[in-house]
Amino acid sequence: MMSQRSKREMIEAIRPRYLKADKAEKEQILDEFVATTGYHRKYAIRLLKHGPKPRGLKKAGRKKVYQREVVQALEQIWKICGHICSLRLKPFLPEIIHKLESCNELSLPEETKRLLLGMSRSTIDRCLKRARSITAQHGISTTKPGSLLKQAIPIRTFTPWNEEQPGFLEIDLVAHCGMTTEGSYLNTLTATDIATGWTECLALPQKTQAAVSQAVVELQKLLPFPLRGLDSDNGSEFINDTLWRYCQTEQITFTRSRPYQKNDQAHVEQKNWSVVRHTIGYDRLDSPEELALLREIYTALRLYINFFQPVLKLVGKERIDGKTIREYDLAQTPYRRVLADVSIPVEVKTRLVAQYVLLNPVTLRYQIDALVDRLWRITR
Repeated sequence: MMSQRSKREMIEAIRPRYLKADKAEKEQILDEFVATTGYHRKYAIRLLKHGPKPRGLKKAGRKKVYQREVVQALEQIWKICGHICSLRLKPFLPEIIHKLESCNELSLPEETKRLLLGMSRSTIDRCLKRARSITAQHGISTTKPGSLLKQAIPIRTFTPWNEEQPGFLEIDLVAHCGMTTEGSYLNTLTATDIATGWTECLALPQKTQAAVSQAVVELQKLLPFPLRGLDSDNGSEFINDTLWRYCQTEQITFTRSRPYQKNDQAHVEQKNWSVVRHTIGYDRLDSPEELALLREIYTALRLYINFFQPVLKLVGKERIDGKTIREYDLAQTPYRRVLADVSIPVEVKTRLVAQYVLLNPVTLRYQIDALVDRLWRITR
């Protein structure tokens, strides 16, 4: 095999003779040149006619706009935001950059900031390609049907809900049972408001009717708006006299989904993965020490996801040529959606704004990661 340097020297030696030769001589020179170098005949003709390209020339194409500094800043922000998708990250970039700068967690040159804010979704995906890693895990379902009061609690499909008004929540349990459902283990009650995406997680020591009902009472105190409606699956921990009577007393609309239809609770099912499983994982948790840590994690996590995790809301769905085309609104954090809602009192909004000013997303992220690391060291 000839080196590139030898090939260039050969071209420089043959080319003057090739340019002066007649047709028959050119064909003979070309045959020898192709046999020696192994070049394609058409490429060899171009080389002998025009010569090789001068060294040091830049490659054809546009100059890279998003250099290393911009990509590193984007990766840093993406990690702080919990590895969210570009559809949620793109509209949230102006707010999170401003918040990180005000907390002295980020300092960017004006040019880098301009490039970050000008990125499209596809560019964000391309720049984050190397940093992304996806792990898919699946847990065990522990829902057991409850037959009591099924006739009294209507299925939500046929029950009118004002889903544009905050306070109507889907609720579900996440079991921290590991690879077996035997014995006693901790659970997480996940509650998601349909209108704003506001999400609360409460750690339960047991999967009992009393524990779930007590968690709903605590849930009312945490929400920045009145609890107006609950929608659960058909598990006996929800479909029972204790919770039903409590909802009747508090004038809370109580509905249930259709059996074996997870899409009826799509909002909370999505949060079960993106909030609980993504943070806690699938290990078995069953000790009082783990319960205390889990509650401490959720105290910080509720602030992080509601103030610094933008969510999308489905605003339209159309079926065209056998394909369902979904339309989403601009991604916003639950905090911003609560502020934009006219039905929520000004006093509540003022309190939330004061709380937001004091929060630091980087500190919250570090706090959550440290607590989760402690939890994992116990379980493993």
